[in-house]
Amino acid sequence: MRSSLVCSPGVGTRRCRRRSWAMVSVLQYAEGLTDRQAADAVRGRLDWKYCLALELNDFGFDASVLSEFRGRLVTGEHGDRLLARVLQVLSEHDLLGPGGRQRTDATHVIADIRLLNRLELVAETMRAALEALAAAAPGWLAAHTALD
Repeated sequence: MRSSLVCSPGVGTRRCRRRSWAMVSVLQYAEGLTDRQAADAVRGRLDWKYCLALELNDFGFDASVLSEFRGRLVTGEHGDRLLARVLQVLSEHDLLGPGGRQRTDATHVIADIRLLNRLELVAETMRAALEALAAAAPGWLAAHTALD
C-alpha cells in the first residue's frame, strides 16, 4: 500500500505531497520534534493521521524526506509561495489578525528577559534560604510552612 502522503498518481501529486510535508513540518515545529520523531508520529499517532487525512494503516515515510523537503523550500521560491498560501488560508478563516506596526527594536525583549532573570534570581535565593533553614532548624520550618 502506498502512503497517502504520496497521494495518488497523476495531476496534483507533487502539490499534494508538498502540502502534506508542509503540514507535517508545522506539526513537527509545534511539538518540537526531530525529523525521526515526526516521521514516527505520522506512522503511529491518530491525531497526526487525522490531521493529515491518512488511512489508519498508512506506513508514513522516511525521516529524510522532511530534510529534503526543507532543502527544496530554501533553494527555490517555494517557501515564499507556501508562506503566502498559509497566510491566505489563515486570513480566509479569520485566524490572522490585521497587520500592525512592527517593532524593530529589541528593548521590550531585553526588558522581559531582565524581568525573568530577576524572578529566577529571587526564586533561587528563596530556595537556597529554605534549604539552609531546613538544615539548621527543621522543626521551625515544619511548624511555619503549610503542606497543601
